[in-house]
Amino acid sequence: MKPDIHPNYIDATITCACGATIETKSVKGSYNIDICSSCHPFFTGKARLVDTEGRVERFNRKYGRRSSAK
Repeated sequence: MKPDIHPNYIDATITCACGATIETKSVKGSYNIDICSSCHPFFTGKARLVDTEGRVERFNRKYGRRSSAK
């Protein structure tokens, strides 16, 4: 490998807004993120369907399942 052409690969701490930290290595260094696997609804199973102004019901009325027997 050629000397002095590769970036420095240093220890880094990634900190989430929920307080979780991940120790890794990076060329960027330590930084903060908004969401991680510890707090993301897909991974935690705490996903909620927020129905604003009846949009789900309106969608189901308009594009609802039709009978397959014709």
